[in-house]
Amino acid sequence: MSESQDIHIRPEAPADVPHIHRIIEAAFAGKPYADGDEQDLVDTLRNLGALTLSLVAERDGEIIGHIAFSPAFTAASGQSWFALGPVAVQPAMQGMGVGALLIVSGLDRLRENEADGCILTGDPGYYERFGFAVSPAHAPAEEPAEFFMVKLLNAGQMPTATIHFHSAFHDEPQ
Repeated sequence: MSESQDIHIRPEAPADVPHIHRIIEAAFAGKPYADGDEQDLVDTLRNLGALTLSLVAERDGEIIGHIAFSPAFTAASGQSWFALGPVAVQPAMQGMGVGALLIVSGLDRLRENEADGCILTGDPGYYERFGFAVSPAHAPAEEPAEFFMVKLLNAGQMPTATIHFHSAFHDEPQ
């Protein structure tokens, strides 16, 4: 995005919450791969204290994008894994690199905090550019294995078993 120097990535603030909700809702509206409740998932993670990292993309004082990271779980003790998602960009700004800026910034912050790795369920054609790899062997039963992806951070160890998203991803919103 040629205007990326005008975009500031920062942690969410309490006043951002209604804007984040609207951006996520608009970004996923009518998408065939969306459940339509992505904004509720982020609210639920926040309410449960499980929104580990929540970043916004801001341009000229307006929030134009958001990314969420929450804890992910594996049987291996002592490992620190996180789930990426959702990432949402205001529809008028999609395809301009805002989502990529959010992803790179979020992964950098996880790395700085010594995370072992990150998971997501998404389009391999998009997420492979960020170092994610399809990993059916690690996919929980409730996720489509062909879209389940992992990325090691900080030379972490790849778990030998399934990596799970926070229960909020598969439970009804609170």
